[in-house]
Amino acid sequence: MKMKKSKLVRDKIPEIIEGEGRAPMVHTADDAEYWQKLKEKLLEEVEEFKKDENREELADILEVLEAIVEYKGFSGTEIEKIKEKKVEERGAFKKRIILEV
Repeated sequence: MKMKKSKLVRDKIPEIIEGEGRAPMVHTADDAEYWQKLKEKLLEEVEEFKKDENREELADILEVLEAIVEYKGFSGTEIEKIKEKKVEERGAFKKRIILEV
């Protein structure tokens, strides 16, 4: 018997599936499952971007990152300040420097 896989999808996906005349099987994740599925979704979207390298895939990564920020209760402003501090202390990636290891 084939085991069904589950994955986190955007909020309107069940409606879209229903609009196609199909009946989606869905449930609402508890906190533990949601956190796990957010991490899986981030990896999935990064893999899709690595294959297609387009704006749509990059937007999907950003959407997942924003969901993670919200779920974890982080402040977007705080994250931006941490990023800026790291740039100040360690630099960005603009010079394209590759370290041989």
